[in-house]
Amino acid sequence: MYCRRLILGRNVCSVCVELKRGLKEIYRMSQAVGDNKNKVYKVVLTGGPCGGKTTGQSRLSSFFESIGWQLYQVPEEKMTFFCCSGGVKFTNLSKDQAYRFQENLLKTMVQIENTFFDLAKQSKQNCLVICDRGLKDASAYVDKDDWEKMKKENNWDEVDIRDNRYNQIIHMVSAANGAEPFYTVAGHKTRHEDLEGARQLDKITAAAWVGHPYFDVIDNNTNFEEKINRMISAVCNRLGIDVQDRLSSNSRKRKFLVKQVGELKKFPQFQDFDVQHDYLVTPSRKMQARIRKRGQHNSWTYTHTIRRPEISNEMVELRMVISNRDYKNLFAQRDERHSSIFKKRRCFLWNNQYFHLDMFEDSCPPECKGLILLETYTTKTGDDLQLPDFLEIEKEVTNNPKFSMFNLSLKDPAQFKREHLSSVTSDDGL
Repeated sequence: MYCRRLILGRNVCSVCVELKRGLKEIYRMSQAVGDNKNKVYKVVLTGGPCGGKTTGQSRLSSFFESIGWQLYQVPEEKMTFFCCSGGVKFTNLSKDQAYRFQENLLKTMVQIENTFFDLAKQSKQNCLVICDRGLKDASAYVDKDDWEKMKKENNWDEVDIRDNRYNQIIHMVSAANGAEPFYTVAGHKTRHEDLEGARQLDKITAAAWVGHPYFDVIDNNTNFEEKINRMISAVCNRLGIDVQDRLSSNSRKRKFLVKQVGELKKFPQFQDFDVQHDYLVTPSRKMQARIRKRGQHNSWTYTHTIRRPEISNEMVELRMVISNRDYKNLFAQRDERHSSIFKKRRCFLWNNQYFHLDMFEDSCPPECKGLILLETYTTKTGDDLQLPDFLEIEKEVTNNPKFSMFNLSLKDPAQFKREHLSSVTSDDGL
């Protein structure tokens, strides 16, 4: 139970001091998205050959500099660079030599990234750190057993290096997949792949990042200029930055009710996660706040989400990664009108589209026990969006409030509705 005196803003006992501080922080952040001092946001730009990654870095940097952010760009430690300039030829290396060489490159990459991350933390401005590829890109080019061995020897945790190290992953799909006339190797000393080779590289690179909580795939369904704008919009949307009409992007979340999952062997490569959602008490009924715990093999990431009241008919969300300590403090502020939501989240790529399949567990409230929902972010509308053919889709429920997590978690929907209606004319403390 939460202290009602705390919610009303009255004097509280010492036990509630920490909870009151947390509520004040929620209220402060709800007033203006992006007002936090020294926000550091780390994004990885990855993708297949000729996907627009180089141009994307430049344009992303220019855009964020124009809105007052400090920019740092972490260079890519290409194996091909070392091969060309250092005389290393992988064909002449033994298996053990190649393994150690790749391992040392990754260690170098970790140190270089950490140097930039530390520099960003010391900045007095909001700071965007753009990584030209990330640590998980290397796993796409290493034998699976070697990758597991390398992680074990270096004490690298999969969740940490994929989910916790970077705030967002942007995969720029190769022109070889959907924009073939624009694919070229001209002017690139280290690029030699034909169309099919480029498609394979694109596929394995994208698969390496499946499972990251904020993974955006930018395909070739539009012209190149719009592709770059969609990439910039994806970063802005995750940060809660309102770009207004500066960028043209109509990506939105679409949600589908799944009747049956089908056989596991029909799925493409996927990652499964255990997820727990809890809603928090907020200073206003017009505001929503929740925390999420998401992980694999007892390794976790924690997220705090605040949904502000509508502005110009649009809901604004602010998401931030938090520490285990912050999660525990916020967990004490759970709204007792809501049940915890437990689900298994399966992340996978299908036809260059990133999907989340949420399978709600038996410990959930009756309204969502056994429920299966498929979600994706896309610019496509109607039947233009192709859905996985190995799933039995019942219907689209994108705008159906019955399937919102907020409503699904309510212990007594009727009572909540009565409380909400009775407070319409009251002072919500905004």
